[in-house]
Amino acid sequence: MSASATRLSFTPGLSRWLGRHLSLAVGAGLLALFFLVALAAPLIAPYDPVVQMADMRLQPPSFGHLFGTDNFGRDIFSRVIWGARIDLQIAFIGVVFPFIIGTLVGTIAGFFGGIVDAIFMRIIDIILAFPFLVLMLSIIAILGPGLTSFYIAMALVGWVSYARLVRAQILVLKNADYAVAAISLGFSRTRIMFRHLLPNAVAGSLVFVMSDAVLVLLNGAAISYLGLGVQPPTAEWGIMVAEGQPFVTTAWWITLFPGLSIVCLAFAFSLLGDALGDMLGVQE
Repeated sequence: MSASATRLSFTPGLSRWLGRHLSLAVGAGLLALFFLVALAAPLIAPYDPVVQMADMRLQPPSFGHLFGTDNFGRDIFSRVIWGARIDLQIAFIGVVFPFIIGTLVGTIAGFFGGIVDAIFMRIIDIILAFPFLVLMLSIIAILGPGLTSFYIAMALVGWVSYARLVRAQILVLKNADYAVAAISLGFSRTRIMFRHLLPNAVAGSLVFVMSDAVLVLLNGAAISYLGLGVQPPTAEWGIMVAEGQPFVTTAWWITLFPGLSIVCLAFAFSLLGDALGDMLGVQE
């Protein structure tokens, strides 16, 4: 077959795939772009993100400073690039620990039921009785500002949604024929929970991870905006928005570009969540 014929037969297949998985392609492409930018930050950032240049304060976007400069003369473009590292870290670590804790709790509570389930559900009810952000702010205020405190607060508060999702699936799956057969064959409880039930119960949580990453990203930006997250002069998008607020009418570029970065990264996670939900047949 000729090369031209191969191209002709490949193009319709690619078009059909993109038509079916457009959200996946766009979301994965955006997220990959952010990861590449974060990894290559030392190579592509034209300036040091924390170096102040007093003679370049509040410069509008130009060829020398693509996104302009802030009130300290720091290059916004460089700070946005370096900020991608922090915000991707926030989105990743902020969902990993709640996902692990919530999945374990939901599996144990759903499988054993009875008093074990009742205890975990009452703990979840207590946590849900408080507004999410207020509870997080309280924990961070006790522990002190910083990313470590933010991650601890997310782990202590964010696991409840995963626990409820997994528990609901385990309650249904443990009565399935294959689970009953595994019990009849004398398999250990650990094997039944983690080899037979959990792989079939975790699909909804994997989809929720993407949506939760958006929430974690926005919460991280909000916490930094309030001065309880990443501390200056570290380049982080939430801090940059906060620092540019007093100049929003005179130097709009200080808040615009980090704000757009937050929106674009959140959009990428949302698209991936929608695509993953469609592929796994999960109803949101």
